[in-house]
Amino acid sequence: MNSHRMKITCWGAVALILLAGLSVKPALALEDNLHFSGTLTSAPCGLDPLTTDLSVDFDMIMEPDLYAYARTKGVPFTITLTDCDLSIASKASITFKGTESTELPGLLAVTGEAAGIAIGVETEDGIAIPFNKPTPEHVLNSGDNTFTLMAYIQGEPTHLRQETITPGNFTAVSTFMLAYP
Repeated sequence: MNSHRMKITCWGAVALILLAGLSVKPALALEDNLHFSGTLTSAPCGLDPLTTDLSVDFDMIMEPDLYAYARTKGVPFTITLTDCDLSIASKASITFKGTESTELPGLLAVTGEAAGIAIGVETEDGIAIPFNKPTPEHVLNSGDNTFTLMAYIQGEPTHLRQETITPGNFTAVSTFMLAYP
């Protein structure tokens, strides 16, 4: 390689290094320019481990009973809150989340072989608890609190009128959420 070509190559490399140095800008650093804050609280109540994953079994439902009465009797289930601390919260509400029946809004749609039915939830006194809406606030007691609720199957009006309820197995899934207003 001749010396003239070597000089050009060296000067080209030096020029590239200088240009690269000119394109880098110094970093700007300001101290204490990102702040975090929040409040750490305790949960007002614990949830009894026996009521964290509930199953309600309706057993065998006779199709003619739905045509005669439109719905089944309620099957009880409980949600138990434990160690409630009233200094943190004195009330609670429950919201049952799930896919609602298109024909019976507020009731839970079912999947499976059975059709023309939906699942409802109510208090022991027969007051309906619509899905996807919070219950009225419950006043909590210090310590443990048990909420006994009733689940039932109801025939959808169109299927009851036309007597087209389809028998078979069914399932449905809901998630319950607790709020402490």
